[in-house]
Amino acid sequence: MNKNDLRVIKTKKALHQALIELISEKSFEAISITDICKKAQVNRGTFYGHYVQKEDLFNEVMEEIMNNLLKAYFEPYLHQPILNTATLRSENIGIFQHIWEYKQFYQVVFSSESAIKLHNIFSEKIKELMKEDTAQYKHQEIDIDLCAAYQTYAIIGMIVEWVNRDFVYSVSYMNEQLTKILRLKS
Repeated sequence: MNKNDLRVIKTKKALHQALIELISEKSFEAISITDICKKAQVNRGTFYGHYVQKEDLFNEVMEEIMNNLLKAYFEPYLHQPILNTATLRSENIGIFQHIWEYKQFYQVVFSSESAIKLHNIFSEKIKELMKEDTAQYKHQEIDIDLCAAYQTYAIIGMIVEWVNRDFVYSVSYMNEQLTKILRLKS
């Protein structure tokens, strides 16, 4: 089966969405393949044509979201290779647009009932990004791990607050606020 086939793309998208919706309703462990198929409106044979088990679907969903997070995080670097907060333009920030596009997923990740596994996966991915970003400070006697942790939990704090307030702010408002906060440190 060709993974670029429109039917395959639509089926996988339906399965991804079904899994995200189900995770918001119950724990991953409690979700059955039948639940996923019903929600996605596909038969079990179709599911097994793409995946061996539900963990394979979960891993694919996480990989897609994390790859998109990576692209969103590095969006400002497309416009200036060395990030300068003084000249950073809020419209070049992509992380909040990414969160908005996957808001149902992030509501699950940051809900009080959230599976800790999702939260940890997200936090570790952000920390990896921050380590890459802070490597430039090595020569300044700054502990890269501590610096990355500081930046990780600062951005996660903004995201959690946005999610907890049920996305009351627009993406552009969040971008503007992050830009202003980053400039406070300059």
